[in-house]
Amino acid sequence: MKKQDRRLRRKRGIRKKITGTTVKPRVSVYRSNRHIYVQAIDDELGKTLCSMSDREAGVKRTREGALAVGEKLGEKLKKAKIKEAVFDRNGYIYHGVVQGIADGIRKAGIQV
Repeated sequence: MKKQDRRLRRKRGIRKKITGTTVKPRVSVYRSNRHIYVQAIDDELGKTLCSMSDREAGVKRTREGALAVGEKLGEKLKKAKIKEAVFDRNGYIYHGVVQGIADGIRKAGIQV
């Protein structure tokens, strides 16, 4: 199995267990080699409520940059009157950039 296949297998197991609603959306993280992308998704309606990336935030793909991306997404969620969310690490290890995003969202006052 390739590294990508192992991640996708973990992702399927995670997605069986968590779903997002309008009140408590799923915050999904995608990490490419150059950038990080995060979006809050309502799985019942199949809609993205809000999104953020390191390009949009104007930061680099580091843990500190991920913290800023998480904070900005948290502010967007606050404006949408969302107080809590479900964190979907998308099969990635909860470490570094992925952990930074979650910490940033929590720092903004959203319960993840």
